[in-house]
Amino acid sequence: MNLSNLKPAKGAVKTSKRIGRGQGSGRGGTSTRGHKGAGSRSGYSSKVGFEGGQMPLQRRVPKVGFKPINRTEYVGVNLDVLQGLAEKFSLTTVNFATLQEHGLASKNDLVKILGRGEVKAKLEVTAHAFSASAQKAIEAAGGSIVKL
Repeated sequence: MNLSNLKPAKGAVKTSKRIGRGQGSGRGGTSTRGHKGAGSRSGYSSKVGFEGGQMPLQRRVPKVGFKPINRTEYVGVNLDVLQGLAEKFSLTTVNFATLQEHGLASKNDLVKILGRGEVKAKLEVTAHAFSASAQKAIEAAGGSIVKL
């Protein structure tokens, strides 16, 4: 293998459409712009989402709800998931690093422990937030919680 015989993978390079190179090319004359109208003229650029005067899709579709720009979004982890981790890996503490390690959260996430399921293991759980039911269930099982 030399530098002289390197070439890109088959299908990786696509030849560009050569327009305005005479009638024989099949793309001469109007050069794929059609006849008359704004789109045929030089300097034309349409707005994003413009549909030729028809009401654009972005305006036709009903808008529902509201999300404040400065909201805090949490990744939810339920009690049954914690119980499963505790049984499978015989854990006594569940912290952010543990959740990251097992793919339940990524490094920039905020974690909230939610109350679905049951906890039988005595766990020390560290997270950013807890639901009231999750907090009760963890403490009822003899565990403790730590808020980050």
